[in-house]
Amino acid sequence: MNKPVAIGIIVAVVVLGGGALLLLHNKSNDTNSTTSTTTSSTSSTTSSHDMNESSKSLATETPNATGVTIENFAFSPANITVKKGTTVTWTNKDSAAHTVTETDGQKGPDSGNLANGKSYSFTYDTVGTFKYHCAIHPDMTGTVTVTE
Repeated sequence: MNKPVAIGIIVAVVVLGGGALLLLHNKSNDTNSTTSTTTSSTSSTTSSHDMNESSKSLATETPNATGVTIENFAFSPANITVKKGTTVTWTNKDSAAHTVTETDGQKGPDSGNLANGKSYSFTYDTVGTFKYHCAIHPDMTGTVTVTE
């Protein structure tokens, strides 16, 4: 066999073999990518669902206890309705300190400064509407409506 033909065959084998390996590699990555995307998407959906369920339970009437998160310089949920005798717990998830302070002169919460990760609880024994705010950041406001 002459030298140019042998070189041509070798080049063809290398090119075709490399192309086949590249296709197999890409196919493998596509499968992994799809699996990762699907997994992430499923996790994200689950997280959103869990968060929605948490928000619903915080926003609805709860017989004995309910919670409010302090985050992003806001009370969440800002307005809640609870039954008489319910204990409401505020938890600070901000890096800044906040307070939970009654606003309207009624018997209400007065937490003092709450650092990150700290909580404060207050039990509502009277039917009515109770407004509160953060004494450090007065634009942060909330309302607890207490029913029988």
